[in-house]
Amino acid sequence: MSGKGMLSFMLLFAFIFCLPVVSFAQAKPEKLKVVSSSLETTAESAVLMEAGSGKVLFEKEPHKQLPMASVTKLMTLLLAVEAVEQGKFNLDDRVVTSENAWEMGGSQIYLEPGEEMSLWDMLLAVGVGSANDASVAVAEHVAGAEDVFVQMMNEKAASLGLKNTRFANSHGLPAKDHYTSACDVAVILREGLKYPLFQKISAIKEYDLRGGAFKLWNTNKLLWWYDGADAGKTGWTEEAKYCLASSAERGGLRLIAVVLGTPEPKSHFRESEKLFNYGFARYKAVNMAEKGSVVKELKVGKGQLDNVGVLAAERVSVVVPKGEDKDFTHRLELPKQIDAPVKKGQVVGSYVVLKDGREMRRVNLIAGDDVSKATLFRQIGRVLEQVY
Repeated sequence: MSGKGMLSFMLLFAFIFCLPVVSFAQAKPEKLKVVSSSLETTAESAVLMEAGSGKVLFEKEPHKQLPMASVTKLMTLLLAVEAVEQGKFNLDDRVVTSENAWEMGGSQIYLEPGEEMSLWDMLLAVGVGSANDASVAVAEHVAGAEDVFVQMMNEKAASLGLKNTRFANSHGLPAKDHYTSACDVAVILREGLKYPLFQKISAIKEYDLRGGAFKLWNTNKLLWWYDGADAGKTGWTEEAKYCLASSAERGGLRLIAVVLGTPEPKSHFRESEKLFNYGFARYKAVNMAEKGSVVKELKVGKGQLDNVGVLAAERVSVVVPKGEDKDFTHRLELPKQIDAPVKKGQVVGSYVVLKDGREMRRVNLIAGDDVSKATLFRQIGRVLEQVY
């Protein structure tokens, strides 16, 4: 090849391989840019997660398998709350204490065999007082036996995609093959926060049990100490050290902090505050629509009603580094009409948040009411109204 030909070849080679790479996956949400920081924590494993999207803002050994102590009870509460929400149980149901529950050591409310309490009181004993005996009583009430309930816990963990979690009991006392990771715990707490009952239990600071004869104090002291803290669960054993999964919200930005294996008393609170301070200082929520807000009216065909309100299934927001919260738009993806029957809560479309034409967040839009199918006579009447 001549010198001139070689030069042309080299120029062509440089042109081809210096072209920008074009991505055709434009529908994928943009990854959140994590602000660099020298943040350090004494926790063996730690995660700071934005609750709305599940994006991780900070991590340290996030997938390391560690004992979790009473943080276990987050899953116990989640399954019990789900069972109530599904109508399988009522909060005023009577829960009877078995000898198996009575035998539990560690943190407890000193249940006696045969003692009865409402499911509500038992759940508060679990979520507020971290009672091991109440955890077993709840597990037996929901599943019939604790080992069956533990199987349900592991099935739920699998359905949430948790790769580093395995439960051996419902309370968190040391047991073989009972472990989790900070990232998995954050996912469990995020799932629990979807239920108002779960949030309500987690936020209660104190409660009078047995008609005031026994006082429950929430073990999550961030409820008193940290502005915006409103949910979570502590844990401690010699094996697990000090652990805490907690949530806090400010200005529409909800963060979940998980620290496992912090070394000394109160260090799980200190390290969690450090994570929250990091997140609230650096990130901001751009809130587009609140959960349950009506974003549009959708025409209903062949229904008893002509229209149905379309609601945001959850808060529509995106989290960005501070200073990058401008120029967000949205698009509603909805059909022109939906035919009856329509079920309340039925997914009918999507609320899409955009920036510079790129999708940043997608949230389900749901029907706000039931709309039954119109009778034949009503449909004929509507046709006549349009004609005349």
